[in-house]
Amino acid sequence: MQKQLKAAQADHVDRGSLQVQVTSTIGAIPVRDARIRISYAGGPQKEIEQVMTNAEGRTEAVSLAVPPLEYSMEPEQAQPYAEYTVEVEADGYRPVNINGVDVFSGELSVQEVKLEPNEAPEGARRDIVIPANTLFGNFPPKIAEAEVKPVDGNGEIVLSRVVAPEYVVVHDGTPGDPTARDYYVRYKDYIKNVASSEIYATWPDSTIRANVLAIMSFTLNRVYTEWYRNKGYDFTITSSTAYDHKWVYGRNYFASISRAVDEMFTNYLSRPNVKQPILTQYCDGERVSCPNWMSQWGSKYLGDQNYSTIEILRYYYGSSLYINEADEISGIPASWPREDLEIGSSGEKVRQMQAQLNRIAQVYTSIPRISADGIYGTATEEAVRKFQSVFGLPQTGVVDYVTWYKISEIYVGVTRIAELM
Repeated sequence: MQKQLKAAQADHVDRGSLQVQVTSTIGAIPVRDARIRISYAGGPQKEIEQVMTNAEGRTEAVSLAVPPLEYSMEPEQAQPYAEYTVEVEADGYRPVNINGVDVFSGELSVQEVKLEPNEAPEGARRDIVIPANTLFGNFPPKIAEAEVKPVDGNGEIVLSRVVAPEYVVVHDGTPGDPTARDYYVRYKDYIKNVASSEIYATWPDSTIRANVLAIMSFTLNRVYTEWYRNKGYDFTITSSTAYDHKWVYGRNYFASISRAVDEMFTNYLSRPNVKQPILTQYCDGERVSCPNWMSQWGSKYLGDQNYSTIEILRYYYGSSLYINEADEISGIPASWPREDLEIGSSGEKVRQMQAQLNRIAQVYTSIPRISADGIYGTATEEAVRKFQSVFGLPQTGVVDYVTWYKISEIYVGVTRIAELM
């Protein structure tokens, strides 16, 4: 397997790309001029590329050699992704070394790195190891549960409505492991992390979306039913594949998966007359079979046959399943206005968005400051376009659903920086 990977790399059979985003652990302040060294993982630490972060703490996308695309299209193939080591250093910060950053053919891999101010002993380095994707490595299969939890008459605490949370608390181990750490993780980041750990980013878009929806619905069921808190624990979900999903501290995610999550993060899966999100369980469908659950490889083959997202989901979970939307998004200052904001738009929603952009521009200084006058003119369009460029969104200059919530997300982050300082 290693020989096949090296051969693919030597012959430049396929290429993928890697981009690194560096921020400080004190809030979300971008770290400029961080030094990034990229080398092959699992072998001699021979440097391949060295790049620097810009004013937004982001590197250029680096093209890297990867195994052939077809390795990710069928199970039981050689390793379908290349693994790289990313070393990050910046003046005044503790260095970080990430081993096992995976890159697929034709896909952009994004590695976010949070640097701690250098208060640790001189030379101390933080090491992060990313394990194999669950489709390639060996992980415990899911322990079966009922897809709808009984919540009437048994004393369980449940939420009054379905809420897309700002954060989930991830217990990095099995539920009863007292040595496992708990991490506060933004909900969208959690979903991106899990999907990047459990499926391949090269799969059809409808397949990616079906799997993302299954992950989100399962997670929101845990949130809605307060599943673990009702058992006396102080977390939302675990990183154990036997109980929940595979979440990996510090791992990279993929642009194709990130885009799907950003466009659907308020959605979940429902059945008629069932209030709670469905606990949509699944398995790989090759090494483990799971009747009445979704097969991940099976969903890939359906995507190849041009099945839509909902058709894939109904193939496995039944025709009564439908896509629903959360009643509330916690932590967001105001909801999307239900229509795109663009040249000619005006009103309070425009004014609010302009004010948020101006606050973000105090930290991300390449975004131009604008007048918060409630009128969407060319200056606002340019500021939006620059914001989209900084945060990896299509540079349309239009505030659509994804851009609105990304502005809200970053605004909340930078205003909390001010509260902490």
